[in-house]
Amino acid sequence: MTARDWLLTVTLSVAWGISFFFIKLALHDLHPLTIVFGRVAVAALALNIILRLRGEHLPASRADWKHLLVISLLNNVIPFTLIAWAQTQIASSLTSILNASAPLWGVLLAYTVNRERLSGGRVLGMLLGFGGVIVTIGVDSLGGLGMNILAQLGMLAATFSYALSGAYTQRVRHLSPPVIAAGQVTVSTVLMLPLTLLIANPLQGPMPGLLSWAAVLELGLIGTTVAYLLYFRLLASAGASNALLTTFLIPITALLMGILLLGETLAPYHIAGMALILGGLLVIDGRIFRLVRRKQVPVSAE
Repeated sequence: MTARDWLLTVTLSVAWGISFFFIKLALHDLHPLTIVFGRVAVAALALNIILRLRGEHLPASRADWKHLLVISLLNNVIPFTLIAWAQTQIASSLTSILNASAPLWGVLLAYTVNRERLSGGRVLGMLLGFGGVIVTIGVDSLGGLGMNILAQLGMLAATFSYALSGAYTQRVRHLSPPVIAAGQVTVSTVLMLPLTLLIANPLQGPMPGLLSWAAVLELGLIGTTVAYLLYFRLLASAGASNALLTTFLIPITALLMGILLLGETLAPYHIAGMALILGGLLVIDGRIFRLVRRKQVPVSAE
């Protein structure tokens, strides 16, 4: 990955990291399906405006729309719904740990489906990163494993869906990242509208509070519009398994938000966990090791 790819990864981790906070906020008043519909509808409007300003347009090919349908299911409808529902059943800390399994699924798919070479350094980096997520959030969070098992399986299914989407998106790599992003959320909006009306029935009941609507707006504009513009650009330049490394950095974003906004304190285990995550990413990147090898001067035989 290039320096630009890593910058995209960090920025994307911030955009997605704060989304978990706003999902939890919106869930006080809104059904999970209503949140998902609002999120993708706001993003669809914003991204189609962006396309118009860029002089681009949605694809005309029926084949492209079939691929965008699959991508919208794997990248929006299924994972967004499962994550929002899971957050009503299990603690946010455990949700974050399970969410960090996405890169592991990505590497597994890259190895088994795409036959990519799996180096020992990459495996070590993945394990360090995932271990760092657990330490950062708190090992005691694993105490919830085995309870609300359906919600936990739902989170794992969501991360696997993300990994599948990353691999499948290669089929539309001839489209620009903004076109893919706009196309997938446009399809997702159409799919989510009848589901939301039939199941969540948002037109009945008390009017949600302003904070809930503000949370949905943030999820649509930052957590979806901005995030997917970054994600599909990163996917095109770094590949599917590398793009999923973002989820390792999301707990760091959540931790820093807690410190800055909620007055939480930085504990020694937080520092240890962040060091493991960053160490794992450095091992995966491999740039430092290549630099060290280049600086080594071979000793000539006499």
